[in-house]
Amino acid sequence: MKKAIILSSGGVDSTTCLSVAVNALGAENVSTASIFYGQKHKKELDAARAVAAYYHVPHYEFDLAQIMQYSNCSLLSHSTESIVHKSYGEQIAEKGAGKVSTYVPFRNGLMISVAASLAAGIYEEEETDIYVGAHGDDAAGEAYADCSPQFLKAMGEAVAVGTYGKVHLVFPFADKNKTGVVAEGLKLGTPYELTWSCYEGGDTPCGECGTCIDRAKAFAENGVEDPWNGGKG
Repeated sequence: MKKAIILSSGGVDSTTCLSVAVNALGAENVSTASIFYGQKHKKELDAARAVAAYYHVPHYEFDLAQIMQYSNCSLLSHSTESIVHKSYGEQIAEKGAGKVSTYVPFRNGLMISVAASLAAGIYEEEETDIYVGAHGDDAAGEAYADCSPQFLKAMGEAVAVGTYGKVHLVFPFADKNKTGVVAEGLKLGTPYELTWSCYEGGDTPCGECGTCIDRAKAFAENGVEDPWNGGKG
């Protein structure tokens, strides 16, 4: 039976990927992997653990913070930059196409590489899919270059070659926006109440950073209340 590893941030997109994989393959064939890269808080990692426990799947964690020590990305704990409290659309409209301040240098490339190595280790003789939750909104306006279809396709080809054709990259939401991702997850009963999306590490979501704004919009456009934080996301 095919196996799957989901790169889990504990947020909406990756948790929906987990729902898709469990629905398709069964929980017994799925694992999750999370990466600490030096971000300002670990709430998303706590959420990833909670989601893995909900689905009763093995969960692996890795630390790449040392690699990111040279970046001043606003998401990192040592950064001198504040997290922008505007939607991605507003940021792109103001500054034009190109990376946003929350782009972490080649983060997805590093994470995919870690997952590929993990897959080749724990599922050495089996076909394995690595699920990445990148969606169309992430790539819009070149905000996150490592979420673009061309990047994901190239990484997928490299992963397949480097694992003797055993490991493959899957990005089921590349042609959807976040509203479409949530629509898919609602059909599958995804436990969004366990997830964390906010870039800030407060006791409650800030409601003002790019990911909070996009999340609220996605649930609103599906006509449902976000169960995250009692619907106060």
